[in-house]
Amino acid sequence: MEEGDDEEDGGVESLLKWGCEVGVSDSFPPKTAAQPRTVSCLGHTLSVSDFPEAGGRGLGAVRDVRKGEMVLKVPKSCLLTTERLLMDDQCLSAAVKNRPSLSSAQTLTVCLLYEVGKGKKSWWYPYLKNLPRSYSTLPTFRQFEVQAFQVDDAIWVAKKARWKAEAEWKEAGALMEELKFKPILLTFQSWLWASATITSRTLHVPWDEAGCLCPVGDLFNYAAPGGGLGRSRQYDSYEVPASWIFLDALPHRLTDGGFEESADAYCFYARQHYVRGEQILLSYGTYTNLELLEHYGFLLDNNPNDKVYIPVEPGVSSCSSWPTESLYINQGGEPSYALLSTLRLWATPSNQRRSVGHLAYSGSQLSPENEMRVMHLMLKCCNTVLQNLPTKIEDDQRLLCSLNQVDGIDTPVELFNMFLKLGAEGRAFLESIGLQNRASFAESMSWKMERALERWKLAVQWRLRYKRTLVDCITYCSNVTDCIHSLRPLEMECTD
Repeated sequence: MEEGDDEEDGGVESLLKWGCEVGVSDSFPPKTAAQPRTVSCLGHTLSVSDFPEAGGRGLGAVRDVRKGEMVLKVPKSCLLTTERLLMDDQCLSAAVKNRPSLSSAQTLTVCLLYEVGKGKKSWWYPYLKNLPRSYSTLPTFRQFEVQAFQVDDAIWVAKKARWKAEAEWKEAGALMEELKFKPILLTFQSWLWASATITSRTLHVPWDEAGCLCPVGDLFNYAAPGGGLGRSRQYDSYEVPASWIFLDALPHRLTDGGFEESADAYCFYARQHYVRGEQILLSYGTYTNLELLEHYGFLLDNNPNDKVYIPVEPGVSSCSSWPTESLYINQGGEPSYALLSTLRLWATPSNQRRSVGHLAYSGSQLSPENEMRVMHLMLKCCNTVLQNLPTKIEDDQRLLCSLNQVDGIDTPVELFNMFLKLGAEGRAFLESIGLQNRASFAESMSWKMERALERWKLAVQWRLRYKRTLVDCITYCSNVTDCIHSLRPLEMECTD
């Protein structure tokens, strides 16, 4: 991919023009020869619009759209897949066949970099040049940004994601060298970019586990199942908005479209009724905020599918047959059904658990005393976790407010001083990007710092949401205990 080509080649407009030429359409049936020719594949149903409070640039309705109505069709010939790339290049095909140990995702990642290396000679150039120049998926997080999560589980997930990416890059190194990649395309940074493109933007297709890249189809923004859009990722002017309806090796499948053999195309459908001017959103399944960050590089402030896991006393999980991953607190602060069931059994004397097990598994409270013990344990766990974290909610709110004001600071000196005022974490950030003094900072206010700052903000947003959930759980447990206390006098009156 050649730098500086965006303005010359028209950005997203050139992509839509190319899409029109290769059969991408939002008009059904497609326009006939008698109808006026257009320079865009959109305009009948969809248009590219900016939605600042709902994911940035996305696709809006230019007319009223009914639920279930097809809104976009992308022919199979336009899908960027391993199969198609190998079919078009015998050299690439022969080299890939000699590396059967690589996963399907690794193979597609290599193929994508190979195609990028062709520059303007690539048939997909109008699409490739509109892909984001960078991502904020977990494998891109460096040491400082990883530690900014503060929570051990999140830190481990982030470290593991980067280790995995590095291992896969090294495994694919021999193939990339055999294909005589340009030096810049052999770097780990290039691999991170390409693998993040695959992880965050591929759609499921039945013939390849790695999926496919879908030009124009990846302009849709994402809506979480059970909730509205709340993405907090900010886009730079050169970035095409990601649709986040994509799949990697995860078990979820697209709910608002798919590849249709009868149409020989990827078809997208409206998940609800939309009025003219409203953003059309797609959903692909349920993800926690940490999973969204790991695979897609953004998170939702109000994610109905988010979960918080907290350490409980030894032996608690063994009190029931619920799997450990079902023992969590949801974003609203309520313990999951399985967690409450397990804790109620834990709070029951071991010799009585068998007799009340059916009640616990059905979701019933076992007794006021039992419920009080459960709530007290939850309160203790949540408070302990919050007390052991390096910063409080109020600290994170102030920090995030300061980070969001960076764009309004004009001079390097002012910006450097702002980071110093943030205390130890601000100084650690400057050190992590190699800018410990004002002179070096003034020379290096660059894209590198902007991306590091974006990842830091994401980590702070994640930990803030995590802490808020714990506080909400404390409120929930306190309300339950207050309710039990208030009912006890009534029970005593009834007994009398």
